[in-house]
Amino acid sequence: MYETTIGFVFPGQGSQQVGMLAAAHEQFAVVRDTFEEASQALDYDMWSLLMTGPQEALNLTETTQPVLLTCSVALWRAWEEALGASPCIMAGHSLGEFSALVCAGALGFADAVKLVRKRGEFMQTAVPAGQGAMAAIIGVEDSEVIRICQQVAHEGNGVVSAVNFNSPGQVVIAGNTAAVEVAISALKEAGAKRALPLPVSAPFHTELMKPAGEHLAEAMSVIAILSPTIPVVHNVNATVESDPEKIRTLLIEQIYSPVQWTACMRRVIEAGAQNIVECGPGRVLSGLSRRIEKTLHCYSLEEPEALLAAAAELK
Repeated sequence: MYETTIGFVFPGQGSQQVGMLAAAHEQFAVVRDTFEEASQALDYDMWSLLMTGPQEALNLTETTQPVLLTCSVALWRAWEEALGASPCIMAGHSLGEFSALVCAGALGFADAVKLVRKRGEFMQTAVPAGQGAMAAIIGVEDSEVIRICQQVAHEGNGVVSAVNFNSPGQVVIAGNTAAVEVAISALKEAGAKRALPLPVSAPFHTELMKPAGEHLAEAMSVIAILSPTIPVVHNVNATVESDPEKIRTLLIEQIYSPVQWTACMRRVIEAGAQNIVECGPGRVLSGLSRRIEKTLHCYSLEEPEALLAAAAELK
């Protein structure tokens, strides 16, 4: 591996759309092969589901997670075939941390795609559909979001907490549906510019996910983890870890701990990344990256033309 000024970032849930990667699937054989590999591992036709939906089925976390991981790995393989330069560091948002570890050689793809389907099932089982919610809060300081969530929970409305620190002025809250709704109202009164419900079916990264963490620990006990060939920043503490057993622990803790994404991106920048490549569908992380550091140059790989152009530019 050699040093570059490229950081790769991998999206998590919320980026899924019926029809995504259609052009890449048509143009790159390695993308088609990756979806076929995932379909064989999971014993269903993932590509057909992705093309036909419905969106409600794609939004169920046990489906979303393996689909998004497969999208990211497929684009990473297409990037490698296009002779794109190796990044100096990687980070993935929530589910995207698993994608990053696959692309960094720490997790096997077939193992990972089966593991994240189980992860999704465990998350969904911990809090049945409809009983948990998440919402993005725009325009309120992190400390104020934390304070209001604590107040709402203390008043007996249920569990609600700040779970994704995505960029300055953008925090995601999650918890019991009723508590999230109360917190949204309180945050709007406190000056939130927007409060956007997210298309997810469980309150990720809250204490409500601790039972899912216990199940995930059991499932991960038989999964081989290697030291990454490219450094990967972890969501829980925004650090890089090379010890496979410590990586295993961080992946388990991540399921019920806040995603420190702003801190993760600061770590990516400290590693020398000036160019951020979003390896997955959409441009959510590109937008967050520019809010965290305006000087970053961001690239998206979802469309074949964009992938080939970025690979040529960043050699």
